[in-house]
Amino acid sequence: MKLFEIVTEPINTNELIQKVEKREAGAITTFIGTVREFTNGKRTVYLEYQAYVPMAEKMLAQIGEEITSKWENAIVAITHRIGSLDIGEAAVVIAVSSPHRKAAYEANEYAIERIKQIVPIWKKEIWEDGQEWIGDQLEKTSYQNGLPKMEKE
Repeated sequence: MKLFEIVTEPINTNELIQKVEKREAGAITTFIGTVREFTNGKRTVYLEYQAYVPMAEKMLAQIGEEITSKWENAIVAITHRIGSLDIGEAAVVIAVSSPHRKAAYEANEYAIERIKQIVPIWKKEIWEDGQEWIGDQLEKTSYQNGLPKMEKE
């Protein structure tokens, strides 16, 4: 059972929930990040995600380690999808179980923020009148000439 994955097929949220279920858990939270139709007033037709998969999965696992060190007895599973995604499809799903709900909520929010900060995943927005690689997940870096150059490990 892999807790941290990059996939090309639709994400099964129930499978992620099953990965974090345990008898000691009093709460399981899920976050499902979906493709929205409008961003900054522009109509999105679909999104394309790409990732440096080995490093992305390694960084997702690092986030899991950070969570288990900050929230005692928390278990986390994260799956991010790459490829072309239509409006409404899940791009990322995070499931966190914990003995208490507050920790599960906090850890889940922490996970999505850390994904945006450190995981090498890039997004291209395809609009009705054009397209652009938005760049990093914080959407602060745009790649006008395509994806950034990545060195393989």
